[in-house]
Amino acid sequence: MKKLIIPVVAISLLATSCVSKKKYVALENQLTDTKGTLQKTTIEKEALESKFATIEKRVATYNEKINSLKSDNSALQDANDVKLDMVGKTAVISNKTRDRMRETLSKVDPADLASAKTLKDSLNLAISYNLKNKISTTDLTDSDDLNIDIDQTVVMISVSDKLLFNTASYRVKQGAYGLIEKLAALIKSEPSLDVMIEGHTDSRTISNDKVQDNWDLSVKRATSIVRLLESKYKIEGSRLIAAGRGSTMPLVENTSNANRAKNRRTRIVILPNLDKFFALLADEQLVD
Repeated sequence: MKKLIIPVVAISLLATSCVSKKKYVALENQLTDTKGTLQKTTIEKEALESKFATIEKRVATYNEKINSLKSDNSALQDANDVKLDMVGKTAVISNKTRDRMRETLSKVDPADLASAKTLKDSLNLAISYNLKNKISTTDLTDSDDLNIDIDQTVVMISVSDKLLFNTASYRVKQGAYGLIEKLAALIKSEPSLDVMIEGHTDSRTISNDKVQDNWDLSVKRATSIVRLLESKYKIEGSRLIAAGRGSTMPLVENTSNANRAKNRRTRIVILPNLDKFFALLADEQLVD
C-alpha cells in the first residue's frame, strides 16, 4: 500500500510543478507584453505632450495676436477720438470736441442755433455759449458789451470800452475788476493759453497832457489791463502781450455815436489748443 502511495504523490507533485511553470511563463509573457505596452504608451504620451506643447505655443501666439489686435483697436479708437476735422481753412477739432460741442449746442437758444450754417459757425456758437457762462456778469447791460468770436482757432473776447474805462482815460474802472477777475481765472486755469490784450479806439482825435493820440491811448489801455492781470491776478508776464491798434481796425464805420461806441473796445485774444480749451469750458467746470 505504501508503495502505491509514493508514486501517486510523486505524480501529483510533478503535475503541480508543471502547472506552476506554465503560469510563470504566462506571467512572464504578460509582463513582457505589459512592459511593451508601457513603453509604447510612454512614447505616445511623450508624442502627445510634444503636440500639446506645440498647441499651447500656438494658443499663446494667437493670444498675443488677439491682444495686439485689441491694443491696435484701442489705439485706432484713440486716434479716431483725436481725428482732426477742418473748421474753415485752418482750425481743427477732434471727435471728442465735436461731441462736447453737440452737447453744448443742445442747450443753445434754437433761434441762435438756426443761424449756425457751418461747422465753424457751430463751434463759434458753442464756445461763445460756454464762455459767456464762464465770465457772465451783471455788469453786462446788453449783448454789445461782450462779444466772443473765433477766427482760425483764435478766440477773441471783445469788451466794450464803457465797461473798462472812462472817456479818454486809461485807468481801469473799479467796477470792471469783477469781469477782469473772471477773465484772469480763465487764463490762469489753462497754462497753454497765450494772451494778447488789444486796445481799440474810435476815429475821433485826442490829445492832452497824458495822452498824445489814439495810438497812445490804445496802447496805454492795453498795458493797464496787462499790468492788472500780472500784478493783481498773478498771471505770468511772459504769457501776456499788450498791443495798441488805435482806430485802424473799426468794427463799423465811425459815422455815429452808436458806431463809435462799438469801435471803442478792448479785445482779449487767446490762442488755445481747442480740445483743451473746450474741456476747460465744460459745463461741470463753469463757475458763477
